[in-house]
Amino acid sequence: MKKVVTFGEIMLRLSPPGMLRFGQARSFDAIYGGGESNVAVSLANYGMPVEFVTRLPANDLGDACLQFLRQYGVGVAHVVRGGERLGIYFLEMGAVQRGSKVVYDRAHSSMATIEPGMIDWTAVFDGADWFHWTGITPAISAGAAAACLEAVQVAKTLGLTVSCDLNYRKNLWKWGKKAGEVMPELVSHCDVAVGNEEDAAQVFGIHAPDTDVIAGKVEADKYRHVCEALHERFPNLRTIAITLRGSISASHNTWSGVLWREGTFYTGAQYDITHIVDRVGGGDAFVGGLIYGLRAYDHPQTALDFAIAASCLKHTIFGDFNLVSVGEVEKLMGGDVSGRVSR
Repeated sequence: MKKVVTFGEIMLRLSPPGMLRFGQARSFDAIYGGGESNVAVSLANYGMPVEFVTRLPANDLGDACLQFLRQYGVGVAHVVRGGERLGIYFLEMGAVQRGSKVVYDRAHSSMATIEPGMIDWTAVFDGADWFHWTGITPAISAGAAAACLEAVQVAKTLGLTVSCDLNYRKNLWKWGKKAGEVMPELVSHCDVAVGNEEDAAQVFGIHAPDTDVIAGKVEADKYRHVCEALHERFPNLRTIAITLRGSISASHNTWSGVLWREGTFYTGAQYDITHIVDRVGGGDAFVGGLIYGLRAYDHPQTALDFAIAASCLKHTIFGDFNLVSVGEVEKLMGGDVSGRVSR
């Protein structure tokens, strides 16, 4: 099986233990995470060969980050070293009616100061048939946007399937251009696009009719219009998926998704997640599940069902990574929602 390549920034994640607020914290749990690395770990857990590409500082923290990735079976042979620092993000875990908070400390990071030409993409894509990036990468800096475009163009020239997660982050687009100015050229080269309930609206102005995300009104069939409008704007898109989260509270969400593939629209099961452990990385878990599903199963509906079940399970796991197996996901897909002890 050929490998999947993902590209983006991985950061040091610091969060107060348990549900403590930043002002209460006297220590922080330290792990690593980032959208594209999260996808890579999911695929490695499912037994697929995967390579994560980024830029890390040539210091002990950069070394520790690589070790963290290696323990999950992610290839890091093409990670480049340089720059001043590893990006950091602080996460305060929400509960019930108090939402989670994220504070970024990633300015002038190694990834933010990347430039085109620093990565030999032809060498990176040797033995690969799939390339994945997210909208977080071009949001970081002009250099990161240019490097991402370089990667996408080489991937298409070499015949790889290219997927993107739109992943709009308003707090990151600070370098002079808006998402709507940069993302169209990048997405025009993609075969697969994924987003949440709001990404298409925030990036491209494509809204689902009669929906209210804040109120949790996110009916699956309303997103058929979003998929069709995205395909009309970007004809190369053969597959479009959208996650559907109903936020009852920070601790209680509903979770589902839809998939449009070459004109046919599929809807998935809805899960009621009543006691969320950690929702960060839930969308990435969906993407990792979808890439696996599209490569491993014969039917798009099965791929969608796998992606939704995988990301549902992610909500039960602390950290950015979705540390579940194919068997665990397929068990949930099969209707076993009991959570009984496995002996």
